[in-house]
Amino acid sequence: MSFMTACRSTISTPDSALSPPSVVIERVFEVDERPIILFDGVCNMCNSAVNLALDWDPRGKLRFAALQSNVGRALLMHYGRKADDISSIVLLTRKGAYLKSDAVLGIAESLNPLPMIPLKPFASLATAIVPQILRDLIYDQVADNRYSIMGKRDECRFDADGEFTDRFVDDSLANSP
Repeated sequence: MSFMTACRSTISTPDSALSPPSVVIERVFEVDERPIILFDGVCNMCNSAVNLALDWDPRGKLRFAALQSNVGRALLMHYGRKADDISSIVLLTRKGAYLKSDAVLGIAESLNPLPMIPLKPFASLATAIVPQILRDLIYDQVADNRYSIMGKRDECRFDADGEFTDRFVDDSLANSP
């Protein structure tokens, strides 16, 4: 997996240089309906989770974008969040956005760590029996300490070798025409 330093420069890209969020959402789902995971691109824990998701999703059911990317920022704004909000992983579908533990469990439903053991039944069970307030409390504790647990880097994840080109949302979809 490769990384690049584009993350810092995209944070400073003015929102006025981006297409409106309603245009970006249409572009990212225009020809590809797969859900998108918005993750903290500088967080080592988050990048490790993306590596697991890539490994455990051999059929490519999920796509990815850094929260700090232009497309990530536009998608956050489309769903009523601040463009610089990196407080939570977000699972996006055309129908809506899922945050915190709902996002993690929604992602888990698409993953198969072993061919005969899909995570969907376990994620569904956790959703049904563990109250969201408790799930989110645990999520918040981990999220609030993610940099101290596994550290962070100065650059965002990028698929420079092209192995997962179809899995990372093209950041140019957020550019103004």
